[in-house]
Amino acid sequence: PYLYDDDDPAKLLIGLNDAGQAEDFQRNAQGIAIIVDPRNDSHLLMAQMQVLFSKFHNRIVDWLRERGAAEQNIFTDAQRLVRWHYQWIILREFLPEVIGDALTDALLVGGSRYYRPAADPFIPLEFADAAYRYGHGQLRESYRVRPGDPPVPLFPDLVGFRPVPASRVVDWGEFFDRPGRAPAQRAKKIDGRLCSSIMQLPHALTGDVEVEAFHSLAARDLQRGHAVGLPSGEAIARHIGATPLTREQTGLGSMGWDRETPLWYYVLKESEVQSNGDRLGEVGGRIVGEVLVGLLDHDPSSYRASRPDWRPELPSRVAGQFTMADLLGFLDRSD
Repeated sequence: PYLYDDDDPAKLLIGLNDAGQAEDFQRNAQGIAIIVDPRNDSHLLMAQMQVLFSKFHNRIVDWLRERGAAEQNIFTDAQRLVRWHYQWIILREFLPEVIGDALTDALLVGGSRYYRPAADPFIPLEFADAAYRYGHGQLRESYRVRPGDPPVPLFPDLVGFRPVPASRVVDWGEFFDRPGRAPAQRAKKIDGRLCSSIMQLPHALTGDVEVEAFHSLAARDLQRGHAVGLPSGEAIARHIGATPLTREQTGLGSMGWDRETPLWYYVLKESEVQSNGDRLGEVGGRIVGEVLVGLLDHDPSSYRASRPDWRPELPSRVAGQFTMADLLGFLDRSD
């Protein structure tokens, strides 16, 4: 109940920052976020994204009321609209950018080929502990949070677990292209190299470590994959009928590594070799695409499973479509 507004229980309660703006999590007296998953406060951009979607939910509540929706249905209708529009963005905007149009279209038409969880959907370790961690390779050294501000390092400047001041409220036009605005900042190419901010993570994220290397996110990703016994990237390539990268292409042979490539690192190098770091390659794209589409296909509450002919209902620049720019524009609307 503490997640909701007592004065309007259909809405999520958003915390106030030092300027009295509803732009942060609710926080206790020690600045700890009152949220379901504390990891969503690990850095500024993640925290502000959850706040953005809380505001999105609340704006939909207002939008439904403006259209005369029955009050007893407001919360469940808003919940459905948030989820389905988000799912649409993931499948129709995010996936094509990450895995390419051809694989996206094939998955949306034919469903997953290898991810088949039967009646018990789950997130495979190959996805959670390797392929989807490709995003670590896209992190930039520094980010501009608001127009005119100088770029600052992700860590330590934008570390989370603390109140977000008004001066750090994210202007999302700096991260997503919006009409009438300069192009947003681009992610770093996926090329097997990580920026220095995450090769030396702050103590706020790692806590005390016995091995100095575990301040490095790369070391943590490699150790995680090893600990759960993930197959190599080459093994999965062979399994899906793709041509594995050569030792020269992975670059590990020159460093004295005489075994096959850890899956997480393979996904990064595969992207560099096959698409110049602009999107995932055959192995990474297949794992990420199949799991995201497959999870929605096996979720009876998703639009894919319950209403496959559904199209976005909220206002957008193109009728029947919906993007992150449309979501941001919807928050700006007053009608």
